[in-house]
Amino acid sequence: EAELIVSAVPTQYIRSVWSRVKPHVPAGVPVVSVAKGIETDTLLCPTQIIADVLKNPDSNTHATRSLAALSGPSVADELARCLPATVSVASRDMVFARQVQQLFTTHWFRVYTNPDIIGLELAGATKNVIAVAAGILDGLQAGVNAKSALLSRGLAEIARLGLAMGAQAETFFGLAGVGDLATTCFSPTGRNRTCGEMLGKGKKLEDVLAAIPGVVEGVPTTKAVVQLAQRYQVDMPISTSLHQVLFEGLDPLEGISRLMSAAPRSKSWGNAQTSLNTIVSRTQA
Repeated sequence: EAELIVSAVPTQYIRSVWSRVKPHVPAGVPVVSVAKGIETDTLLCPTQIIADVLKNPDSNTHATRSLAALSGPSVADELARCLPATVSVASRDMVFARQVQQLFTTHWFRVYTNPDIIGLELAGATKNVIAVAAGILDGLQAGVNAKSALLSRGLAEIARLGLAMGAQAETFFGLAGVGDLATTCFSPTGRNRTCGEMLGKGKKLEDVLAAIPGVVEGVPTTKAVVQLAQRYQVDMPISTSLHQVLFEGLDPLEGISRLMSAAPRSKSWGNAQTSLNTIVSRTQA
């Protein structure tokens, strides 16, 4: 009989898959989720979806079951080759978190514990949104400076949302936050960054999604993030501009130009801001 369940189902399919397997899930068996995303219909994160599916419909309560999320900079093909990686496991049950830590840690795979499961799952989901935007910059050949600026302001943006939702700021400046964000935005094989790059080169979204194997979580997550920003009244100009590019027909160059000019808030950034239109026109000349 199972002692632990690892859920690796893409976020938008978690509810349907777990609804089918629910009759076969032993009571009380703990679950570790490795998915990164936000369900668009409910705005729930992966462990919240699992908990919702497994709750007792008669009492509207959950059976005693520990849930955890594993997240961090972990490119799949590097993990398959056992290259060094470090991630975080978050759970409200820290005894369970430490058990997962011990179970998953190897000489090349290091796991840290974190009590902030809301922050960890939110960071893992929202970084995919920023990665799509970063990929658009790659497609537009905007350069490393513009991309690094986007990452910096993107991190501030997703951290603001996290704080509004009760997450801890430290999570966004750790492995599951800035660590995973940097990896996703610069990895040449990442689906979200690749999606953005193809959009930046003029491809249509439907053609891009058809060409990329697997699920590009950043696309549906963008919808969810914009809804959460509205719900919690958080200013998220990057995510909002990307939403316009993905779903409202805005040209990627115009969209990136808007978000790069809208994101800066401090004088030190604003005085140094250069028009992205100028940068791109020079690189493409």
